[in-house]
Amino acid sequence: MKVVVVDDAPDIVEVVSLCFQLRWSGAEVLPANDGTSGLQLIEVESPDIVILDINLPDIDGFQVIRELRRFSQVPVIMLTVKGEDVDIARGLELGADDYMVKPFSHIELLARVDAVLRRSRGTPVTSEERPYIAGKLSVDFASNEVKIDGQPVKLTSTEMKLLRQLIRNEGRLLTHENLLAKVWGEGYQDTRDLLRVHIQHLRQKLGDSMNSPTIIVTEHGMGYKFVRPTDG
Repeated sequence: MKVVVVDDAPDIVEVVSLCFQLRWSGAEVLPANDGTSGLQLIEVESPDIVILDINLPDIDGFQVIRELRRFSQVPVIMLTVKGEDVDIARGLELGADDYMVKPFSHIELLARVDAVLRRSRGTPVTSEERPYIAGKLSVDFASNEVKIDGQPVKLTSTEMKLLRQLIRNEGRLLTHENLLAKVWGEGYQDTRDLLRVHIQHLRQKLGDSMNSPTIIVTEHGMGYKFVRPTDG
């Protein structure tokens, strides 16, 4: 296990390092105290996961993940004091796999790392799981390819896993808790904001209406339901 921690606070780096070493005794934790050196370290070391702060002395964490996604799909957890909805949404939109707010619990951090690593390794696709084609939407689960009206749509690994769960249960209500457990793992049942942000991104990428969605429909207070798209 190789981990890059991009944070200019030595105490945070020390705590994160201890967390990983308690869970994975052979973990190699590589610190970077600014965004530029963090990007260089990630490119050279090819870590298994990155823990990234937003408030850095040179470029901020948002810029780091924007640059990072140009050359790597390494899992990233943003760990920061910035806990506003707009910051969380921006981090996830730029390609973060998860977002945690300081101060944090080491138990929660390790649980989220476990979940992110499981998602990044993907879910095996069975031979029975054939491509899904409805209206303008085409989804090939084997190759993780999504197209709208023949044009490729780029989804993150988490968005793809979320879409797979929704399509597998077409026409059925999936509760917030069910989706969070299936896509993110146990321990995420209370993070509805995380699910809401990903649903919004998925709707936008699928061309679904943000105000009156017809494909990923909200059942208020309960969850979401995938409705088969039509040609209209």
